[in-house]
Amino acid sequence: MNDDNSPNSIEETGTHIELRHLTLDDFEDIQALMNIVYKNNGGALSKKRYQAQINTFADGQICIVDNGKVIAAAFAVIVDYEKFGDKHTYEEITGDAYITTHDPKGDVMYGVDFFVDPEYRGMRLGRRLYEARKELCRNLNLKSIMAGGRIPNYSQYADKMTPYEYIEQVKEKEIHDPTLSFQMSNGFVVKQILKAYLPEDKASHGYATLLQWHNMYYDAEKPSLLASKYSSARLGLVQWQMRYFDDVAELLQQVEYFIDALSDYKCDLAVLPEFFNAPLMGLSDSDAPIDAIWHLAEYTEELLTAISELAVSYNINIVAGSMPLIEDNELYNVAYLCHRDGRVESQYKLHPTPYEKNGWLMKGGDKLAAFETDFGKIGILICYDVEFPELARILSEEEIQILCVPFWTDTKNGYLRVRRCAQARAIENECYVAIAGSVGNLPKVDNVDIQYAQTAVFSPSDFAFPHDAIVSETTPNTEMMLIADLDLDKLEKLKNEGSVRNYLDKRRDLYRVQWIGEK
Repeated sequence: MNDDNSPNSIEETGTHIELRHLTLDDFEDIQALMNIVYKNNGGALSKKRYQAQINTFADGQICIVDNGKVIAAAFAVIVDYEKFGDKHTYEEITGDAYITTHDPKGDVMYGVDFFVDPEYRGMRLGRRLYEARKELCRNLNLKSIMAGGRIPNYSQYADKMTPYEYIEQVKEKEIHDPTLSFQMSNGFVVKQILKAYLPEDKASHGYATLLQWHNMYYDAEKPSLLASKYSSARLGLVQWQMRYFDDVAELLQQVEYFIDALSDYKCDLAVLPEFFNAPLMGLSDSDAPIDAIWHLAEYTEELLTAISELAVSYNINIVAGSMPLIEDNELYNVAYLCHRDGRVESQYKLHPTPYEKNGWLMKGGDKLAAFETDFGKIGILICYDVEFPELARILSEEEIQILCVPFWTDTKNGYLRVRRCAQARAIENECYVAIAGSVGNLPKVDNVDIQYAQTAVFSPSDFAFPHDAIVSETTPNTEMMLIADLDLDKLEKLKNEGSVRNYLDKRRDLYRVQWIGEK
């Protein structure tokens, strides 16, 4: 199958964020960035130190790049912490930044350095780096992450309070310290104060906080392991309340509220419903439905750009429901997958409903995509498309693990068609199926004034899954979020050990479903 965007689809935003390990070739970027960040504190580390860190512990040196340019980085070392104890200096525990103290058999990951390009602050890149560090700590089965943290704003208060009093004020949020406040918001606690940690740090008066993040999954009897592929994924689905919005900004404020909340719950993917932006149809000057839907398409590029930025900023992949798109003077219904690295991919609705074809003059797309994400492979079928089992079967051959179905139905019988077919697709294709819909009323929009929905996540039907093959579901017709953890390893086991094995038992010698459209 083809996972490229349609040639005429909206171009992806200029930002393309990627989290990866640093390499020796990144030194010039690192040097330039550190000279900006540490212009008042000695500037960049030497090339010899940089090379030593990469060569000694490559897995611990990570960065975020935008279109290939390093914009944030975090350096770390593994140490046998008992050798140093809580009373240490930066030079002692990092080997003067050469990380000669690195011990593969150690029990603690120690933060050597951490910085973000000032031009990219506000995009939560620091939080993303911390999450990557935490993931590495868990994967390597280490007790904790520890670091000496600067308190750069202390110089403004040093004549009126001790560093202990200053830290207590920051804890109580009476004072904001750009470094310490950020660290505490990311789960780190202050264990004690270090004196003369970095004597050259004048802003902190040489003091530092000894910070600790405890790995609750640490198992003293379990050997350390390197990272492996995702074995689970956390989905967040929005059951969207249709309501009148005065403008695009007001609608986006509601979208950001949900994305922010789902990001706080560490969801890998957020799913919005089909035509979640329909309230903007009420801003059309015409009462005719066809004019309203074509008017709605005028907002799609602006909405897509904003939602893609939310995906990057909140570090969460987003299926941006679906939105109308005009290409070559034809109207399409398009679902967009906004990756948290800034990429945008699309899936066009292949089967417009009779009303969409006749009332809105909508056309169907001609491509079907299986999307690679950072947690697994997914497919997207928009509403009516899930009622055509051939599409899900083709995606199944592409080995998708999760099928997302943004839908929009007005009556319960319409909803039940989507629901029953989604449940069948989960069983037939041994995958999870997540459906997300809208509720409420749009009295100012002709022919789309009511909605019925119950958002849900379905599983295959076997002993390893819920007894009714429903992972979770919302209260019908109530605005809310649904969060579900999906065990992806169970899908692989089902294919080989299930009570029935639809994937393996297909009679490929007798029949097949074949895509004959453009690839």
